[in-house]
Amino acid sequence: MSNPIKKIMIVGGGSAGWLTAGVIAAEHLVDKERGIELVLIESPDVPIIGVGEGTWPSMRTTLKKIGVSETDFFRECDASFKQGSKFIDWLKPGGGSYYHPFNLPDGGNDFNLAEHWLPFRDTVTFADAVCPISHISDRNLAPKLITTPEFSGNSNYGYHLDAGKFSVFLKKHCIEKLGVTYIQDHVIKINSAENGDIASLSTKMNGDISADLFIDCTGFASLLLGEHYRIPFKEERRVLFNDSALAVQVPYPDADAPIASCTLSTAQDCGWIWDIGLPTRRGVGHVFSSAHTSDEQVLKNLQAYLQPAIGKAAAEKIMPRKLSFNPGYRQELWHKNCVGVGIAAGFIEPLEATALVLIELSAQMIAEQLPATRGVMDTVASRFNRKLYDHWQRIIEFLKLHYVISERRDTDYWRDHLDESTQPDGLRELLELWRYHVPWRNDIRSDEMFPWASYQYVLYGMGYHTMLPSVAKRNAAMDIEKAGRMFNENIKKSQTLVSKLPTNRVLLSKLREYGFQKI
Repeated sequence: MSNPIKKIMIVGGGSAGWLTAGVIAAEHLVDKERGIELVLIESPDVPIIGVGEGTWPSMRTTLKKIGVSETDFFRECDASFKQGSKFIDWLKPGGGSYYHPFNLPDGGNDFNLAEHWLPFRDTVTFADAVCPISHISDRNLAPKLITTPEFSGNSNYGYHLDAGKFSVFLKKHCIEKLGVTYIQDHVIKINSAENGDIASLSTKMNGDISADLFIDCTGFASLLLGEHYRIPFKEERRVLFNDSALAVQVPYPDADAPIASCTLSTAQDCGWIWDIGLPTRRGVGHVFSSAHTSDEQVLKNLQAYLQPAIGKAAAEKIMPRKLSFNPGYRQELWHKNCVGVGIAAGFIEPLEATALVLIELSAQMIAEQLPATRGVMDTVASRFNRKLYDHWQRIIEFLKLHYVISERRDTDYWRDHLDESTQPDGLRELLELWRYHVPWRNDIRSDEMFPWASYQYVLYGMGYHTMLPSVAKRNAAMDIEKAGRMFNENIKKSQTLVSKLPTNRVLLSKLREYGFQKI
């Protein structure tokens, strides 16, 4: 048990495998004294899922840490800017839209501006009142200028990207710049040690390959955690019904068409449609519950959605790819000397784009807490499991929030979301609290993936009513002048940004020619 951890084997490529390789390599391959060896083995016949096209702003930190040029990333991954999500028709059919921006409301963690917005809720939307993103996104503007240094911005941003190109980009960087050993081969057997650990992998062309720590990035197959160790799967279909999607790539009507600044999410009778704008195309998909509708009906919905942009004839000819998944996650994510990352660990619908950020988080925890010996690995694994288990639960609660507070009652799909037996206890507790209390920093732990601001944007974007007690109103009155100044400052800031920021299309064209400034 005192054996040092010297060799790490990542099984599977794609975004999960190569992001994990990059993060661990950046953290440890410069540690010559410890002598860590990092190997990634990937089957030549397994295609990547290829629809994880939205990231959080955390991806900027991750790419910078592993030494990637942001200019190269944009050029090689067909990437564009994402400044949040725009939700359309989620409150009710034809019920307008709201934004969930990446920016915190003005005042940040020091001043709860939402309390002072409540009296004006009928005259200005919450997002409009507290941050500039809606003004920027309505005009398809970029979050920065061509002279802004890499990974910096005038507004917070993540990315939209081509998942296939992203994997190729990361692969090249990890092999050429970070020293990751790459093996392309079929894993035909998993060999156990006497203590139940994985001792080695038997491969078709390279024989048996041993390692001290194995990271399962084999997607839905979950070859190590699921197939080898039989770690039970915690299904969450009772809470989040969606288990399928039809996905398609569509061209722009012309080369100068606007590129959206946010992911568009449009509610449907039995699910919702994502719409992600890249420089050369759009990625569009309809997420749905197979228990509430049919593939044929979903295809009709998707065609109707696309028809205004690409025409009836083109819409009727689309041939979307069907994706089926079981929403949930493994009850243990790190078992013995094997840890699962990405879809091998779990998967739920792509609402709010949590897939890639969970990979980032998992990889970062593995890199930062990489056990020095096999003896301490069980302690690290226990901590990792508690942390990730909690993240999964909080994500599921946050996604369920979008459905629970909707006023849509037009189909069984939406009505079933209102059944309390489908709602997590923690979410019901928070909603009861927020009937008389505006969400803020003490309601949500600082290490949770979705901060208090995210709850404010969704709750008040969807028209949730918080009734402040009279004592709260009296206390709030003491800060009215400060709140007024902040509201006015946001108006000025929004006007300034709108006047100077280029459109996404213009900036991305300039970027290909000039590139961003290096820090």
